[in-house]
Amino acid sequence: MKLQPLLKYISNYIDLTNEEIDFLESKITVRKYLKGQYVVQQGDVCKHQCFVLSGCMKTFYVDAEGQEHIVMFSIEDWWTSDMGSFVTQTPADFNIQCLENSELAMFSYDSMEVLFSRIPKMERFFRQIIEKGFAASQKRIVRSFSLSAKEQYLYFREQYPEIEQRIPQYMVASYLGITKEFLSKIKSQLSLE
Repeated sequence: MKLQPLLKYISNYIDLTNEEIDFLESKITVRKYLKGQYVVQQGDVCKHQCFVLSGCMKTFYVDAEGQEHIVMFSIEDWWTSDMGSFVTQTPADFNIQCLENSELAMFSYDSMEVLFSRIPKMERFFRQIIEKGFAASQKRIVRSFSLSAKEQYLYFREQYPEIEQRIPQYMVASYLGITKEFLSKIKSQLSLE
């Protein structure tokens, strides 16, 4: 079943009855995207919270000079969304683009409100994953201030080895806030150690 990875993920946090699972499934849209397609574009309102069933995507901001700044990658069993836009239903600050053909389980804003009223423990589930995401985001900010570029790269490589194998190096560099040339230099130094 397509939604099995999502149901397994949810079961790590809460227990659902068969009736609740049926209702949950009725509120989810599963959509396939091709490599290069956008799930959300900067300036549009983010309409969905998305669970990645398969594929890989990047969340990024494009500044006034047209420079791309990657803030997150998402792979299987991860969530992706422009949370600020989704919660407030205002224009998105970020783009979410597929780096591979991808399949997403999508929760619309309205369907989540219905889910929360019909299955209250789903609200607790989403609160818990949002809290974890917020904590991870804060830790990433601290790492960006306190670790050298080399230390940040080593942390990224250790924490997300499967992502590094799936994306171009210039995207890893963008995520780390360094140039691809500097990343190449770091990797050369590491190969000599």
